[in-house]
Amino acid sequence: MKPDTTTAMRGLICKVRSALPFSLPAAELCAGPCRGCPKKLLELLDGEIVEWEQRLDNGEIPTLGDVNKFGRLCRKIHKAIAANGLI
Repeated sequence: MKPDTTTAMRGLICKVRSALPFSLPAAELCAGPCRGCPKKLLELLDGEIVEWEQRLDNGEIPTLGDVNKFGRLCRKIHKAIAANGLI
């Protein structure tokens, strides 16, 4: 049985928080050559995560499109962070 969209979104947020280096200091994020700015990408994603956590806590139910769009954003940022050698 597939989870509902709220459960899927919360699960995705949990996986993203554990997979990406949100706790790295700016000095480590900005060390060396970079492809895309990892600091700005992580700030963008953190803002999206906080927004979705608030919306979910307020009882909003995300659509399948919302989950898909958020997942695509996470994949793109993960790929950019990996290209910079941070994960």
